[in-house]
Amino acid sequence: MFGEISNTDYEGEIKNYGDTVIVRTTPDITINDYVIGQNLTYQRPESTPLEMLIDKGKYYAFACDDIIRKQSDIKVMDDWSEDAGRQMGITIDHDILSWAYAYAHASNKGNSAGADSADVLLGASGAPLQLTKANIMEVIVDCGLVLDEQKIPEQNRWMVIPPWASAMLKKSDLKDASMMGDNQSVMRNGRLGILDRFTLYSSLNLETGTDGVKVWNAMFGHPMGISFASQMTKTETLRAESTFGDLVRGLNVYGRKVFHPEALGHLYIRK
Repeated sequence: MFGEISNTDYEGEIKNYGDTVIVRTTPDITINDYVIGQNLTYQRPESTPLEMLIDKGKYYAFACDDIIRKQSDIKVMDDWSEDAGRQMGITIDHDILSWAYAYAHASNKGNSAGADSADVLLGASGAPLQLTKANIMEVIVDCGLVLDEQKIPEQNRWMVIPPWASAMLKKSDLKDASMMGDNQSVMRNGRLGILDRFTLYSSLNLETGTDGVKVWNAMFGHPMGISFASQMTKTETLRAESTFGDLVRGLNVYGRKVFHPEALGHLYIRK
């Protein structure tokens, strides 16, 4: 999922752990006043190169004995390798989702959030925000306000919430299709879709903790906030030396960095 909520535009080839890639950035274009007959002044925009280190890695390694493959009626190695790929994605998702929220801008978290308003409740240590069926839609709208006050683009905004919050949304007024501008209720198609400019995602990989009760560190933002680069650099199959079978191993290296904390928000919530 993380590739959907981060900036994955980078230059440079990832070959090994320790490589560096250059993250592409968009320069600010200046808007000028115009009067009839004037000569235009042309800006020469420059994209500031931002470096990101590929300093994280995850691997899998398993052995498959010949006798197991012989006795099995499925392609064991292919099945196990496919599952390894799924588990790799889940593990990297959890690593990043449990790390990134801490880098949210100071005005995008806590119980006095909002760069201008400074009165938006997003939850804070000792006072997590309690989500209910009655207030969950208002909380999402408040998150949109927080990004508005940071002048974050409206397109491609995202929010990641825990599954219980997703279920709560489906039980709220959101079940009325007209609330989403859709022609089919989420109670029928199970798709949360877009709400107040946020594409909503549900994930079990959010960081949890205890603050009197169980709490979740949900996140919202724009892909410009976090950059992510990943590559499966090694996938190998070789014969085992100490048994009759094959050894299968794979290495995925990646890097992640928050370049624009103002485009990242933190929801500290309880059920």
